[in-house]
Amino acid sequence: MIQKTKSKVSEILLEAGMIPVFYNKDTFLAKEVVQACYNGGVTAFEFTNRGSNALEVFKSLRRYIDENNLDILLGAGTILSVATAKDFVEAGADFLVSPILNRKIAIYANEEELYWIPGCATLTEISKAEKLGAEIIKIFPGAVLGPDFVSAVKAPMPWLKLMPTGGVELSEDNLSSWYKAGVVCVGIGSQLITKNILEQREFLALEMKIKSTLEIIKNHKKN
Repeated sequence: MIQKTKSKVSEILLEAGMIPVFYNKDTFLAKEVVQACYNGGVTAFEFTNRGSNALEVFKSLRRYIDENNLDILLGAGTILSVATAKDFVEAGADFLVSPILNRKIAIYANEEELYWIPGCATLTEISKAEKLGAEIIKIFPGAVLGPDFVSAVKAPMPWLKLMPTGGVELSEDNLSSWYKAGVVCVGIGSQLITKNILEQREFLALEMKIKSTLEIIKNHKKN
């Protein structure tokens, strides 16, 4: 595994448009999902720390990506402590994502030159995240805050790079509203990787869905 630099990770994430967010305890299933996402054009994937075996599945995904030379970033999500951050970084995480703003994680990420995306729900939190060195800031929960929140926040701080997660839908109307508001990327979980896709192993359908979603994003993403 060749660790990508923080600047390279930044470049890829800012161009990604969409980051699939996923967790499943089934290692084989998780590999199939990552492969389908890669085939569909995804360049960054977030595997969340939401199960007792999340770290072991993550390690398997890291090996799978490296052994198959997939040009895709593998990030670790739902990082709530420095200890957990260290575990996933040692397992090969290219970036870290948290649902909260945690100063200790920020300090650790800065010291180790790691790319960390904190979750924020207020302008004050966003400002603190920026001062702590975060480049992309996760707007969470997106379903509660909505595109109007992004527009309002960017009015006084237009330089912010925001990424909503939770509540982002695949429709052109919803995606265009987020990008019109000024986000740089969106995180999408169960709206993209649905229960039906997983149960029926419809990975080709997932690949096609990703391609169409990325095309919509491309048409609305501001340069």
